[in-house]
Amino acid sequence: MAAEYQTFEHDVLVIGAGGAGLRAAIEASTAGVSVGLVCKSLLGKAHTVMAEGGMAAAMANVDDRDNWKVHFSDTMRGGQYVNNWRMAELHAKEAPDRVRELEAWGAVFDRTKDGRILQRNFGGHKYPRLAHVGDRTGLEMIRTLQDHGIHQGIEVYMEVTVIALLKDGDRVVGAFAYEREHGRFRIFKAKAVILATGGIGRAYKITSNSWEGTGDGHSLAFDAGAELLDMEFIQFHPTGMVYPPSVRGILVTEGVRGEGGILKNSEGRRFMFDDIPANYKDQTSDTPEEGWRYVTGDKNARRPPELLTRDHVARCIVREVKAGRGTPNGGVYLDIAWIKEKISNAPEHIKKKLPSMYHQFKQLADLDITTEPMEVGPTTHYIMGGIRVDADTQASTVAGLFAAGECAAGINGANRLGGNSLSDLLVFGKRAGEYAAKFAQENDFGQINSEQIEQTVKWALEPFEKQTGENPFEIQHELQEMMQDLVGIVRTEDEMQRALIGVRELRKRSKNVKATGNIDFNPSWHTALDLHNLLNVSEAITLAAIERKESRGGQFRDDYPAKDAEFGKVNFTIKKDAGGEMKIERVTILEMPAELKQIIEEMG
Repeated sequence: MAAEYQTFEHDVLVIGAGGAGLRAAIEASTAGVSVGLVCKSLLGKAHTVMAEGGMAAAMANVDDRDNWKVHFSDTMRGGQYVNNWRMAELHAKEAPDRVRELEAWGAVFDRTKDGRILQRNFGGHKYPRLAHVGDRTGLEMIRTLQDHGIHQGIEVYMEVTVIALLKDGDRVVGAFAYEREHGRFRIFKAKAVILATGGIGRAYKITSNSWEGTGDGHSLAFDAGAELLDMEFIQFHPTGMVYPPSVRGILVTEGVRGEGGILKNSEGRRFMFDDIPANYKDQTSDTPEEGWRYVTGDKNARRPPELLTRDHVARCIVREVKAGRGTPNGGVYLDIAWIKEKISNAPEHIKKKLPSMYHQFKQLADLDITTEPMEVGPTTHYIMGGIRVDADTQASTVAGLFAAGECAAGINGANRLGGNSLSDLLVFGKRAGEYAAKFAQENDFGQINSEQIEQTVKWALEPFEKQTGENPFEIQHELQEMMQDLVGIVRTEDEMQRALIGVRELRKRSKNVKATGNIDFNPSWHTALDLHNLLNVSEAITLAAIERKESRGGQFRDDYPAKDAEFGKVNFTIKKDAGGEMKIERVTILEMPAELKQIIEEMG
């Protein structure tokens, strides 16, 4: 049966064409192997373009006290020390070189007066560390990587969705996919496969993620027998648009707060001063001027409380809204216009520093951010959890399968610092490409299993064979509502147990979904296939969140509001058991080497 489908062969197949996928493809191609790059949407439309604020790298261009040790310490503290410390170490050490490499390939960064790459403040970072291009950093990264990648001879397959990884025994040897336009199936044979598919935001009702973020890589890896890690940790970005309803969830970059934006409730009060962690209370004041000089442990590293970690800011916003101090549309106010008190040409300054935000609010909400405050609220933004990988090689727990970027886990622990995602894509995209190419050079093509292909085709076409059945859009909508309400920013055992029952019920119903029309240009069929991935990640998130009976980073439990030292020593993994069900296991975090422990102690 395999002979019926168009087949493509590559030494390395990269699934996903965002920052991690492109960087992996470039690195693998540089090693001299044949590379295929599959993307679900059009090339250039990756979710990486939505990362606006910058890429974190300790280049010390603005503050010469910054170095990899401070960055490592900040990342571990932000992740509440359940991170993979080796990944955090590699990232902090290698990020500056990856940014300079991007610059050499043509990326145009904002500059300091003496011509170096400019860096800005961001939540959780001790010093100004984010190399940026206004508020369009992700877009510039994608443009640069694409331009550079074109010359590497990488074969790109656009608007193609992978629905299964192909295995020869215990090894991944390719992927089975369909092209979205006409629904034709395709076989990709490969010696090594890299997953770089991004996040899971579409499992939730309010998200900054575009339609592609349906947890494809997480689900493909799980189905292939790989382990998932840290799935309970979801980052709800504090600031997404809340109005108009048609754009609810679209990201409002942390760069607005990095440039001086302050958060106020409906009473006009700057509420972030109400809940400052004890170790940050060196100097506080309610006035914007004093807030701008707010101290975080280092008397010279001054920053506003709006730049505390994202989980903390998101919970503070939810508290204000629930207390009835929210805006008319259920958010709070984010005000950058106030800087006119400090800067004479404030409107021009804002337009220069935040051009995308200015146009976004002008076009979508008819609001001028240089004169009026924005309405913002939390939006499902990023998953810290993902495919469990080896820190150095990005190899998953299944032979021949690698992962990088948001769909891989480890570096961020319980919470990701803003800006770490873009440099993570570069650092670990490069490593995934390098080691996948090495694996491909040391192994032959495996055997494609015709029976696996037949079963996958039968499953994929089932929605067309039903005379009556469920509407896939309705099931997706019910899942998103349920995850938003029951496994959202604030969680409890009772609600999550209800969600677990609900997800499993929706999984049964999903087996009866019906696709109308034919296989060409068919969104209902695409949604029916995406449902499998969304249900997988939703169940994994809920299971892990129930098991972690504490609050830490992106997991906040109302019934266990404190951190528990015992849970600080473990991660939770999820994989398939012999019967195909999800099995959750507690794994002990490897002890950190003495020299890294010393760095953290020195950095306070």
